[in-house]
Amino acid sequence: MKKIYLIGFSLLGLNAFAQKSDLRPLVSKKADAIEQKVITWRRDFHEHPELGNTEVRTAGIIAKHLESLGIKVTTGVAKTGVVGILKGGKPGPVVALRADMDGLPVTERVDVPFASKVKTQYNGQEVGVMHACGHDSHVAILMGVAEVLASMQKDIQGTVKFIFQPAEEGVPAGEEGGAALMIKEGVLENPKVDVIFGLHINSQTEVGEVTYRPGGTMAAVNDMKITVTGRQAHGAYPWSSIDPVVISAQIINNLQTIVSRNLNVTENPGVVTIGAINGGVRSNIIPEKVEMLGTVRNFSKEDEAMFIERIKTIVTKTAEAGGATAEIKIPYSNHYPVTFNNIVLTEKMLLGMQATAGKDHVKLKPPVTGAEDFSFFQEKVPGLFVFLGGMPKGKDPLKAPSHHTPDFYLDESGFVLGVKLLSNLTLDYMGMKK
Repeated sequence: MKKIYLIGFSLLGLNAFAQKSDLRPLVSKKADAIEQKVITWRRDFHEHPELGNTEVRTAGIIAKHLESLGIKVTTGVAKTGVVGILKGGKPGPVVALRADMDGLPVTERVDVPFASKVKTQYNGQEVGVMHACGHDSHVAILMGVAEVLASMQKDIQGTVKFIFQPAEEGVPAGEEGGAALMIKEGVLENPKVDVIFGLHINSQTEVGEVTYRPGGTMAAVNDMKITVTGRQAHGAYPWSSIDPVVISAQIINNLQTIVSRNLNVTENPGVVTIGAINGGVRSNIIPEKVEMLGTVRNFSKEDEAMFIERIKTIVTKTAEAGGATAEIKIPYSNHYPVTFNNIVLTEKMLLGMQATAGKDHVKLKPPVTGAEDFSFFQEKVPGLFVFLGGMPKGKDPLKAPSHHTPDFYLDESGFVLGVKLLSNLTLDYMGMKK
C-alpha cells in the first residue's frame, strides 16, 4: 500500500513539472543574469562575518535588498533575523525559504582577496570570525531567489516567505536564538506557512551536484558539560590526590563504548565526542577540577534517550570508582532535533529537482552526523532540506577542506544552481497545490 502511495505522488510530481515547465527556462535565464551579483553579495558577507545574534550589518543589507524588490519586510525577528513576504499574483499556498546568516569563531587561512580579517570576543577569548560553513553563500543565494521570484510576481500561485535566520550555529549559554526563537516569535504564522525548503552548501561535494535524503537526514544534537572534582595535590605525591585528570581520561575512553557496545549500528549511526578538556595550571600540580565539553549525535528519540542515560551513568560511576565526584549537564547550552525530511514531500519534489540539476546530478546521500536547527521548522511544518555542491570539479572530496575549518573553501560557480533550485522548488510546489 505504501509503495503505491509514493508512486502516486511521483506521478503528481511529474504533473507539477509539466505545469511549470514553461517557467523553468525563465527561472534559469533570470538566475544566470544575476549570478555575478550573487557572488558579489557572498564575497561581501564573507569579508564581514558576524557571530550568532550579532548579524546587524548582514541583516541591514538583506532588508534593504528585499525592500528594493517591493517585498514586505520585517526586521529584528529573533534579535537580528529578517523576514520578507512576497504575495503572488494568484492564490495558493505559503512556501517558506530559509537561509542562515551567522559565521563562526574561526580564523581564516584561505588566500582570497575577500578573506575575513574580523576579530571579536567569544567565550572570554579573542577569536577570528569566518564564514567557515557557507552561510554567506546561503544568504546570497536566497537574496538571488528573492530577486528572481519578485520579478515573476504575477506568475506566482501563492505567497513566498523569505526567512533569513540568525544564530544557526548556536548562541552563548543563557541566550535564546536561532530557529527556535523565530518560531516562538511567530515566523511560521501570519501568513501560516504550509511547507518550508532550505539548502546547505557542501565543500566536499562537487559543484553541479545536489544530494538529498528522505527521513532522518542530519542528526539530533545535544551538547554537554562534565565537571570532575577530585583532591588537589603536589604532582610528586599523586597518592595524596584524587586525580581528576586520570579519571577524566577514563571517562573519555568509557564514553566511546556507548557507540561500540550499546548502539545498534545496523539501524542508525551515533557519535559521542569530547571536544574540549581543561584542568590544571602547571606540570607539578594535580588540579582539583577538570572540565570537559562534548557533543552527542543521534538519529532517533530512542537512541537519544539511551545515549543520555548511559552518559550520565558512565560519567558519575567512573568518577565514583576513582573516589571523585562528577556533575554532568546535558544538554548544556543547545539541543537540535533530527533534521527530518518529510518523506512524501521529498518524493513529490524529486522530479523537479532532477529537472533543475539534471537527473544524474541529483543523488541520494547517507545520513549526516552534523546537525541543523532547520529541524525546528520541520517539527512544525513539512520541510525539505537538501545539499548543494560547492567543491571545485575534479578535486578529491577527502582532501577538500571540511566545514568549520580555517581552510574552508567554496567554488562560487555552484551558487547559481542554488538560486534555480530554490526558485523551482517553490514554483513546483505551488503548481501541485492549484
